[in-house]
Amino acid sequence: MVYDRRPDDFERITTPELAQKFVDEQMEAIKEQVGERKVLLALSGGVDSSVVAALLIKAIGDQLTCVHVNHGLLRKGEPEQVIKVFGEELGANLIYVDATERFLDKLAGVSDPEEKRMIIGNEFIEVFAEEARKLEGVDFLAQGTIWPDILESEDGIKSHHNAGGLPEDLKFELVEPVKILFKDEVREVGRVLGLPNNMVDRQPFPGPGLGVRCPGAITRDRLEAVREADAILREEFAAAGLEGKVWQYFTVVPDFKSTGITDGKRTFEWPCIIRAINTTDVVEVTVEHLPPELIDKLVMRITSEVKGINRVLYDYTPKPPATVEYE
Repeated sequence: MVYDRRPDDFERITTPELAQKFVDEQMEAIKEQVGERKVLLALSGGVDSSVVAALLIKAIGDQLTCVHVNHGLLRKGEPEQVIKVFGEELGANLIYVDATERFLDKLAGVSDPEEKRMIIGNEFIEVFAEEARKLEGVDFLAQGTIWPDILESEDGIKSHHNAGGLPEDLKFELVEPVKILFKDEVREVGRVLGLPNNMVDRQPFPGPGLGVRCPGAITRDRLEAVREADAILREEFAAAGLEGKVWQYFTVVPDFKSTGITDGKRTFEWPCIIRAINTTDVVEVTVEHLPPELIDKLVMRITSEVKGINRVLYDYTPKPPATVEYE
């Protein structure tokens, strides 16, 4: 059954049985919508697009082509992981596009959060359109839109690159099989589809990537500082046994500097903000209180190993009043 909106009486997917029922329904809906035609999938490698990919592979097999775009805003090691999991292990038709320079050039000097999101979203569509023109018979674009994306867009909180459809000049029809689900439900669906745990339980990652964790106009050096600090954070969370136990944790490097001291000399560098949160539906979010010894280690490593950072701050703000991301 195809839903345009989440029904008020929709039973929340909390068990394998409910997840399997949803999978069976969506497989039939996908087959009915797509027929013998081809689908192009925006595959970021995150939970939502991965589950959509698994659903589509199960429903239509080789009719699906996955496109992974490296927009230069991904986490450290992420493009390589996507290629390994989907291209090598799952055997998907995978096209890898390195569009780093293209995205960063268009984002240069742009500081408004909504304008940044629109540039990233529109450029994604353009990249997909270019790849689609190289293929024959592609009529559909699949996306990992989920219910909170739609709600936040409708409420005017923020725009989402995959909530709102395509520009009129593109003739793709959307395939959005998980758009009425919350994040925890998407994970349940992923489990019954047989996706590996490290994929199903991986942290959510926004479509605009590190672009929303580099507030203000993105510069390459500050973007690299976000990426390196995030890698350290993930490494230390794993070492502390918190991987998979905290819903989401990430770093933000804002566009202002403060004075500090390194090797006895004055510095004027960025702060790094750490955010670690828990939620079930992304509508409300609580803050994870980290052990002091972990905070101390993160401060030591980030300030000593990441170029351009001389302070580490911790964000204790829940949602509401804050949103998950900074932009």
